[in-house]
Amino acid sequence: MQANPLRKDLQKYLSRHNLDKKFTKQLNYFLTDPTHPSLNTEKVGIKFLESYSFRIDRKYRVIFAYNPDETLEIIDINNHYQ
Repeated sequence: MQANPLRKDLQKYLSRHNLDKKFTKQLNYFLTDPTHPSLNTEKVGIKFLESYSFRIDRKYRVIFAYNPDETLEIIDINNHYQ
């Protein structure tokens, strides 16, 4: 499985919150084993889109969806508790 490149706004969000290294580490875990325990991968409900999330750390999560070509599309990165 492969992930599509991140949008510029998501790259800026990661940099602004010093999450670049954590994100890369967790994304690599996900691409290797989506059920890795540190990811806490789960299905989330966004209208009209089958989407999922995995954990960057206890505070931040990545929201993503699978494309028809089976690539990973990262939709959002956000503070899980806001």
